[in-house]
Amino acid sequence: MESAVITLRINNETKDKLDKLASATHRSKSFLAAEAINRYLEIEAWQIAEIEQAMIEADKGDFASDDQVTALAGKYAG
Repeated sequence: MESAVITLRINNETKDKLDKLASATHRSKSFLAAEAINRYLEIEAWQIAEIEQAMIEADKGDFASDDQVTALAGKYAG
């Protein structure tokens, strides 16, 4: 896979944490930063997909019934 170079600014506290993690894991700071960005993007993409699906269901009127909501609330009530 081809890679590209980007430049970003992070605060000193974050840089220190990255330095420590890179040292502890014997990984480069670039590798760890790329992994963090990839994980963030995967989570955000998943959340957006879930929201979009929920909007489609809502537009169709596909909601839980009152009985379903009551049953679910009862399941978690102490």
